Amino acid sequence: MLTELRIENFAIIESLNVQLKPGLVTFTGETGAGKSIIIDAVETILGGRAEAIQVRTGAERASVEAVFRIPPSAGRRFTSF
Repeated sequence: MLTELRIENFAIIESLNVQLKPGLVTFTGETGAGKSIIIDAVETILGGRAEAIQVRTGAERASVEAVFRIPPSAGRRFTSF
């Protein structure tokens, strides 16, 4: 489960730190508020392609970090080969 997301200089986001708790999480807001950019950042963390154009204008670099919590019971569902 994604528990924390930190974004710096990614697209229009200068700095964002989101703490997520168990349960349903929704992102709502007006058109242009940046909801899809948050999803793009999560996609990048999960291995999606990062491009130089995603670095915020005027910044030298962008940073996207995530903290995931894997419940102990999750290991029982997977078989190692």
